[in-house]
Amino acid sequence: MTINTSGDILDLMGDIGTKECSRIIIHMETFSKDFFDLRSGLAGEILQKFSNYQMKLAIVGDFTELKSKSWEAFIRESNRGRTVRFVSTVEEAISSLTNK
Repeated sequence: MTINTSGDILDLMGDIGTKECSRIIIHMETFSKDFFDLRSGLAGEILQKFSNYQMKLAIVGDFTELKSKSWEAFIRESNRGRTVRFVSTVEEAISSLTNK
């Protein structure tokens, strides 16, 4: 599955919500390239859904390839909050979702 739209993430959230789960770990490769183009607005749209529906998300990957200052700031701000975290490993994702 590739997440191409905010509708795709809503479908996933709906499926997970039926299992009374409020935390999701997604590998960065699951997102379309548009997610990583901040001008597209897709990343903001998707992350807002998690805030709106009070679900937590950890995105796992190597974010060093995202070399823009905008992405660095976006990740830094997200990681300061309690809803969305950008992490390097699944272990970090589990820890961040269970400790906050």
